[in-house]
Amino acid sequence: MAKRSYTILFIIIAVLILDQWLKIYVKTSFNLNEGFNILGWERAKIQFIENKGMAFGIELGGYYGKLLLSVFRIFMIGFLIYLIRSLVKTKEAMGLLVCFALILAGAIGNMIDSAFYGMLFSASTFHGPVAEFLPEGGGYAGFLHGNVVDMFHFPLIESRFPDWFPFWGGERFEFFRPIFNIADASISTGVIAILLFYRRFFKSDEENKKTPSVEEKGSISL
Repeated sequence: MAKRSYTILFIIIAVLILDQWLKIYVKTSFNLNEGFNILGWERAKIQFIENKGMAFGIELGGYYGKLLLSVFRIFMIGFLIYLIRSLVKTKEAMGLLVCFALILAGAIGNMIDSAFYGMLFSASTFHGPVAEFLPEGGGYAGFLHGNVVDMFHFPLIESRFPDWFPFWGGERFEFFRPIFNIADASISTGVIAILLFYRRFFKSDEENKKTPSVEEKGSISL
């Protein structure tokens, strides 16, 4: 059980370190909408934006919407910690535990932005000096009202809908449009893996529970 717990803890810490390192680097190095092409490829970009809401820019508007979202994040983090502890105790499949560890790490990563970035950094703008860490005049927002830093942009296809296309004829089309961060990617990876492999996870778990341990085998032979 200890080994499984350490593995989960390592995954969470590793994701958080990478997530926060990249966010702080981007926040303190670029103005909004600035960035660079990854390895010179125009279809893979670091493009700095901030969002006030959930993953991939989904928002709940207003002061109270932001507060509600932050409280929801805290609740989900607490629930995920409880769930993972329960799964470890019941010796569920390691693959399932890894998936939930990724989801928890992503939730904590974005919660850190929302809870503390408003107090720790000056505001980012489209022009002017980049954001400063621990500015003399204080941060740009209070506790639980910071913005989440996003930066990965993969506009794999950029085109326009044909004029005859219903509703969006002639309008610009981009795939993949959302700009996201490592925390978002961690959450998405965990959720998608559970949806794709949940049968394998639970089948593996059932087989492990049916297979007698070494002690059980010894007692049976006696």
